[in-house]
Amino acid sequence: MKIQRNESVQNAIMDRLNIALLIDCENARPDSIDGILGELAERGTINVRRAYGNWKNQATWEEKLHPFAIQPIQQFAYTKGKNAVDMCMAIDAMDLLHTEKIDCFALVTSDSDFTPLVLKLFSKGKLVIGFGESKTPDPFKKACSVFIHTDNFKEPSAEDPLPAKGTRKSKNELRGDTELMNALRAAVEAMKGENGFAPMSRIGQYISNHSSLSSKNYGFAKWSDLIRTTDYFQEMTTEGNHPAFGSKKAKAAGQGSA
Repeated sequence: MKIQRNESVQNAIMDRLNIALLIDCENARPDSIDGILGELAERGTINVRRAYGNWKNQATWEEKLHPFAIQPIQQFAYTKGKNAVDMCMAIDAMDLLHTEKIDCFALVTSDSDFTPLVLKLFSKGKLVIGFGESKTPDPFKKACSVFIHTDNFKEPSAEDPLPAKGTRKSKNELRGDTELMNALRAAVEAMKGENGFAPMSRIGQYISNHSSLSSKNYGFAKWSDLIRTTDYFQEMTTEGNHPAFGSKKAKAAGQGSA
């Protein structure tokens, strides 16, 4: 499923955001919350923090609520086999959409049942950031503006106060990821100028506008570092000391390669 990102969502990515964090506690790990909040803090202010579950069965999540000012939303399972938590979270999201000034919805879940909700929020011009394990079904991942894997998110400790959020993929691992490499090649080709090079800023915009990929899922804080590691593209430095990338067949049009 390929989704064309609209302009208002793209603009929101570049600005500080008002964020609503909604957590499906039945399909999320409590030890990932530190990493999730850290990611969102880089993007804006988390104005709404809610966690949904049947608290009779969510003891491991309960101890995370108060320290992080997360509001617990109790939802009993009225009928065996029916997920009332999903319905409650979706209804709340729609209520927030129409009653609050929310720029971004952060949905923490590995459940693809939330895909229709993501598509509805997205159609209303909202940025949707998904957080979940790498096993999360592709329809949900691809529907999100950005989807960030939480598999390697860990709780801080005295020995490791800032735990790494993932191991960097190697050159061969990156090149072996067909979806990633196709996205990078398409971005460079679409954004290149007359000299055959595409500014890094425009490459990043293209990727966020055409996919839910995140460089952080590969262990890189920035797309530029990931692209360099693939060793697939040629790099040059533009005015203002900004990186640009092009095919290794491209010429630097009189400027030196970095």
